[in-house]
Amino acid sequence: MEYFQHTHKSLLESSKKTIKRELTNSIEWNNRLIAIKGFRGVGKTTFLLDYLKKYFADDNSTLYINLNNFYFTKRKISSFADEFTKRGGKILLLDQIQKYPEWSSDLRKCIDDIPDLKIIFTSSPVLRIAEGNPDLNGIAKIYHLEGLSFREYLNYQTGSNFHFYSLAEIIENHVEIAKEIVTQIRPLAYFDDYLKTGYFPYSIDNPNFYMNTLLKNVNLALEIDVPYINQIELKYLPKLRKLLHIIASETPFTPNVSKLASAVKTSRATIMNYLKYLKNAKLIQLLYSNGDDEQMKKPDMVYMHNTNLLYAISPDNTDNLNLRHTFFYNQVGYNNNLKSSVKGDFCINGKYHFIVGGRKLEPTSDVYAASDVIEIGEGKKIPLWLFGFLY
Repeated sequence: MEYFQHTHKSLLESSKKTIKRELTNSIEWNNRLIAIKGFRGVGKTTFLLDYLKKYFADDNSTLYINLNNFYFTKRKISSFADEFTKRGGKILLLDQIQKYPEWSSDLRKCIDDIPDLKIIFTSSPVLRIAEGNPDLNGIAKIYHLEGLSFREYLNYQTGSNFHFYSLAEIIENHVEIAKEIVTQIRPLAYFDDYLKTGYFPYSIDNPNFYMNTLLKNVNLALEIDVPYINQIELKYLPKLRKLLHIIASETPFTPNVSKLASAVKTSRATIMNYLKYLKNAKLIQLLYSNGDDEQMKKPDMVYMHNTNLLYAISPDNTDNLNLRHTFFYNQVGYNNNLKSSVKGDFCINGKYHFIVGGRKLEPTSDVYAASDVIEIGEGKKIPLWLFGFLY
């Protein structure tokens, strides 16, 4: 116990500057079991430590543990948590819960047997915490930590303190909002850098090795997270990697499942499963005509999850149209439901139809335009960069 307390204290004493994440203000911290899911390198560990620094800097009733530690190959979390509470502990933060084999049943045991304990844990995005999991379904409150929004990136780069806006606020008041922001900074001066290297927080620490780190994390997700959770034999990993490269090279596109199956040398059913696995791993986005209700069917369009992945996996496929659509889906889709639109490129929440493109893009009576390379819009023509202020 003393070893973990010492490690906990050392981590909190770090003076390293971090990026304030908006998710902190959205979590109901009073819940007894909180899950923070996110892709590798998205900042889950830093997120937990920032929470501790802000609210429990000198509080010995909290404890951070990384389950990479081999100690938990011989001791159960529930046994450790019981000792922790008997020593006065109240909040246990468990990083990388997927590294612990019996995580689900043991967390349930903690909740049932230790009523005074709160647990906050992080996991890979592919981990099934509630879906098909009777141990934690209806008990764990699940949140997703995405990469940096354009707003969060701007705040860090410029020292600003811009707040986020709802979709309705941006649609109704985008001219006034953009004017206020532009009086303080020139957002387009930062936009291209964000699209290339601004989504994951580690770009701040070591920008020269950003792409190498991103590729390493993509490969670790493919080699460890996806196969482990979905019980895929490692001999099939090259097929999964090949499919991801094909997607990155051709996106955005309407998938021909038979053609993809032929290229990857597998079945149509396997391709459909692989698409779902890649989506759950936060590597790609799938767009359907009826939102999530049609996920057993072939998607209308396939996109990469974020623009940084495009530059890392297929830098030759980073034309303006691809980057703009990928950015729009990524930033708007975080807190809104997107599906394909017969009137434009996207339909948001079944209400707003959008076309996404450059400065010459023009809206119509029932379709909005998200236009790149403009600072301030007018009417139904909204600057594309402003959709990076939704979280």
